Amino acid sequence: MANLSVEGGGRRRELNLALEALHFAFRAVVEGPDTALAERGLSRVHHRILYFIAKTPGLRVNELRATLGVTKQAMNAPLRELTERGLVSMTVDEADRRSKHLHLTAHGRALEERLSGEQRDLFARVFRKAGKDKEQAWHEVMRLLTGDAEGEEGHRGAKKGR
Repeated sequence: MANLSVEGGGRRRELNLALEALHFAFRAVVEGPDTALAERGLSRVHHRILYFIAKTPGLRVNELRATLGVTKQAMNAPLRELTERGLVSMTVDEADRRSKHLHLTAHGRALEERLSGEQRDLFARVFRKAGKDKEQAWHEVMRLLTGDAEGEEGHRGAKKGR
């Protein structure tokens, strides 16, 4: 950990600005989807589940749990709710009947596209304004923040390419 008392107050202020920028940027990215989710009685965890199932149809429950870095108990209620609402379907793996594969239903795909589509549109506009070099720098910073500096698995199960 950096010793900010040695580096001086200027560096601390710069890092505080980075923290604030992350906070306000994250709020801008999730604000619209959070509102749409709340209107349906859902939350951000439901969106994360929908997103990763959409990205990898047929994803196993345990793979999703590992990707999100959550326990079985933490995954159970929101996944059950999405299934009960007809947004996610589960199929049993014929080779390993203990394993379940996850898919989005048509309604689940439509909701996920609305939520993530709004976020993709925001990133597309911002990256277009910033330019390709700054977009690449942003991706590099995000990769480093997730702990992937040496190719190791990132924070809480975040994996490169996941």
